This record gives sequence, C-alpha cells and structure tokens, in this order.
Amino acid sequence: MARQFDVPTFYRSPVVSRVKEARRLADPRKKDLSPSVLDFGPVRFKLARHFGFCYGVENAIEIAYKALDEANDRRVFLLSEMIHNPHVNEDLLSRGIRFLRTTSGEQIIPFDELSANDIVIIPAFGTTLETENRLREIGVDVEAYDTTCPFVEGVDAQLPDCQEELFRSDPRKALPRRDAGHVFACTIRSTLRCGA
Repeated sequence: MARQFDVPTFYRSPVVSRVKEARRLADPRKKDLSPSVLDFGPVRFKLARHFGFCYGVENAIEIAYKALDEANDRRVFLLSEMIHNPHVNEDLLSRGIRFLRTTSGEQIIPFDELSANDIVIIPAFGTTLETENRLREIGVDVEAYDTTCPFVEGVDAQLPDCQEELFRSDPRKALPRRDAGHVFACTIRSTLRCGA
C-alpha cells in the first residue's frame, strides 16, 4: 500500500478525496489513465487521472507541520516557498514560519541571523549543496527537516556527468547539484550539451 501522509484536512477537498478513493479502489495500480468523470446530467466535469498533491508535496507538508509541532520555543524558517501553492505557504507563514529567501533567491533574512537552535526547512524542490554547507557551518541540522522530494533527488543523481561536461565547455553554465530553481534548466542544458 502507498504511504499515507498526515496532511491537514483543510488542504483536502471532500469531493476530490472521494473521487481519488473511488479511483484507487477501481484501479489500484493506476493503469487506467483516462479522466474521472463527474456526471451531473446537463453538466459533466472531467478530472485528470492524477491530480492534487503529489507524493513529494504531501511529504513536505507533513514534515513542515512536524517541525512546527516540535519547535517549542525555537524559531522555524523555510529557505523559500515550501511548495508552489500559495494557500499552503500562506498557512505556514500564519503559523509563524518565516522565509529566508524569495522564490527568486533574494535573501530576506541573512543567514548570519540564524543560530544552531533554529529549525530550517529545506523545501520540496531542494536546495544547493552550498546552502546546505552554509547552514551546517552555523550548526543547523539540515537533515532533520529536509523535505526534498525523492524524485527531485533522483534527477539530481543523473546530473553529475552532464554537469562536468557543461563545466568543461563553459564554467558559467555549470549549475550546483540540487539547485532548486535550475534542475529543469540543467536537464535541458544537459540534453543539449550531452546529447542524452
């Protein structure tokens, strides 16, 4: 059985939950890719076979709430948006989590203001090794609340060979492993340069 996550119920639509459960029971191996159809007579809604929060997002949300629960009097930070969903990010901000950077990477709160006692959540799309190392230097436990999606990590594992080729051809094009904003760009560049 697939892993079930503890995601707040207000993030889940009761209608969507019922549709997904019916699909899960009818097609547990998810081989039928046709859309779900909600037929209300004069109006029919077609819902994509796969929709809603993915595995990585549900994992990230669960870990973020765990961080809030375990924080006690410690400050809790996110490197940037948790996921690309404004409702989730606004909810986390309302609960006291603060962003260290904007989504474009601009620093909002300098790392120099962090302490080893702070909790820093790595977002679902990961971060650079440089950022991880900087946080470790401060004493922040980067593994405890790392919500990096395992599928993002899988892409990262395939990049080193092409990264090396990119660096040899033009050092300015080489991108750090697990660079949240550039995994897709690096994959495209890798395909162009490495012929993969």
